[in-house]
Amino acid sequence: MKSLTVLFFCLYLVVINAQNIIMPPEPIFPIPSAEQLAWHEMELTAFVHFTLNTFTGKEWGYGDEDPAIFNPVDFDAGQWVKTFSEAGFKSVILTCKHHDGFCLWPGKYTEHSIKNSPFRNGQGDVVREVSEACKKYGLKFGVYLSPWDRNHPDYGQPEYIEYYRNQLKELFQNYGPIYEMWFDGANGGDGYYGGKREHRTIDRKSYYDWPKTLALVQSMQPEVIFFSDAGPGVRWIGNEQGRAGETNWNTLTPDTLYAGKSGIENLLNVGAADGTHWIPGEADVSIRKGWFWHEEEDSMVKSPEMLFNIYLSSVGRGSTLLLNVPPDKTGLLHKNDVNSLKGFRKLLDKTFKNNLASGKKVSSDNWRGHADEFAPANLTDNDKTSYWATDDDVLTSGFFKINDNF
Repeated sequence: MKSLTVLFFCLYLVVINAQNIIMPPEPIFPIPSAEQLAWHEMELTAFVHFTLNTFTGKEWGYGDEDPAIFNPVDFDAGQWVKTFSEAGFKSVILTCKHHDGFCLWPGKYTEHSIKNSPFRNGQGDVVREVSEACKKYGLKFGVYLSPWDRNHPDYGQPEYIEYYRNQLKELFQNYGPIYEMWFDGANGGDGYYGGKREHRTIDRKSYYDWPKTLALVQSMQPEVIFFSDAGPGVRWIGNEQGRAGETNWNTLTPDTLYAGKSGIENLLNVGAADGTHWIPGEADVSIRKGWFWHEEEDSMVKSPEMLFNIYLSSVGRGSTLLLNVPPDKTGLLHKNDVNSLKGFRKLLDKTFKNNLASGKKVSSDNWRGHADEFAPANLTDNDKTSYWATDDDVLTSGFFKINDNF
């Protein structure tokens, strides 16, 4: 009898507690995936443009460059990644293949690669060394693989798509984990194309069969984030100045969008308030005028103050900042770029050293069920995962007041 009494009492407590559980509010907009949330938390990503263009002085290689010119004699991926880490960057995206088609890894599907250069006596693998340096310094590693290939003879034909997908297989099966796949919107135009030296155009919407290509990558690494004009994981911010719109919605409706579609820059810059998918913006910009290193730009590196202003206009508006820092032809980051990154880090640390709202007393006219997990005090508890929420029947904006003086 005593056992039954205890059992009923326990059941009674369970029922009472269940009645007192205050459920969190239901989402009314699209919400980010776990991978997208982790991407948001990184804030700063280093973009590294490095290929034959570094040695020719071009921004876009034609595709006929000789691999023999690629020989960064002092190449040190550790110097790159250590510099980025000390500046507060959380990830690195490398241009494994730019539009010229030259590959920074010794793949088996093309001869236009690092294996036919004098670098490391033909045994070099820049992708491998950067990936390993990221692991050493605790940064995530991402890859840029240009869809447009001005060297390959089959570009514009169906056969090229198989070649491109084989390159993706090489990267995602041999250099993982890879957190972000960056697809450039530049597609089609003049090129070497195996010696044809002609102009080629493609249907940007259908040629690459993106759904199948993305599904292939996701089958190898399910947690990868895809970047393109249309997402689906992350969108371009619509300019190359690193500036998100003053109003910047992290939502977008991607149904009519695709990589390389023209005339959508304004939409990408501000997002869509009624967007059906969470597709946040990534704001890309170079620390120099160009994307690749050029000696004449050594004195034109953006100052720490300029970088800080860009940070406020990107991360400060809900985006992330993808800052390109190109190595020089020796294979190292130039001292001017390194010094600017150091100054940028000092400005960030000085500005955000103290959270002025932390620990301040907060009051509100309403909070959800008067439960602690939704109380106004959560606004100043220095925990970014906690929040204040009102009851569902509060149909107009609730208000809160921070009582202490700053």
